[in-house]
Amino acid sequence: MTFDRSIKIAPSILAADFANFGAECAAVEAQGADWIHVDVMDGHFVPNITFGAATCAAIRPHIKGVMDVHLMIAPVDAYIEDFAKAGADVLTAHVEAGPHIHRTLQAIRGAGMKAGVALNPGTPASAVSELMDLVDLVCVMTVNPGFGGQKFIDMTAKIKALREMIGDRPVHIEIDGGVDPKTAPLVAQAGADVLVAGSAVFRGGSVADPAPYGDNIRAIRAAASGVWA
Repeated sequence: MTFDRSIKIAPSILAADFANFGAECAAVEAQGADWIHVDVMDGHFVPNITFGAATCAAIRPHIKGVMDVHLMIAPVDAYIEDFAKAGADVLTAHVEAGPHIHRTLQAIRGAGMKAGVALNPGTPASAVSELMDLVDLVCVMTVNPGFGGQKFIDMTAKIKALREMIGDRPVHIEIDGGVDPKTAPLVAQAGADVLVAGSAVFRGGSVADPAPYGDNIRAIRAAASGVWA
């Protein structure tokens, strides 16, 4: 992974066909996805259960680019090695998921992955002010985590605060929740560069008919870049 601040679209497979994950990952990449975002939920930290490291390992051979794994689980530390072995490029843990996020981020990097930290909507930017030299990505939740398809919560002030906090460090700001062509410009202008989108990417398409995935990705990218088609 080489660092740059260009807009990256990271489709969330939470909105894909669960029976066809490998082909779905390949299809959205072929249609222009930059990263593949994998939402891991445990039914404890968030009120939903999705999938774990075994699913990540199964889809890894189908992903040519970055596998971006977002852990919505608690505790985290016991599972870091499993996700490293599964091939995660970026592993993100929530600052709210445990008492020792500093140790967790060290362990993620120690396992050979890029380290991300996520912030729920009710958590201020200041919660990660002491972590900037330990992270490669800050994920700002623009919905309350647990389910796809929720309404966007405006976190532009938090994004701007994080962007200022990051300074010239090579740290991505990722947005997760309610991203579509209407909301993408708000977060991009505030300083975000990785946009996670689920239903807004997968809507209208399928493995058999992937062209709508490409249309949706291009629409989000163009909106975020300020280039309206």
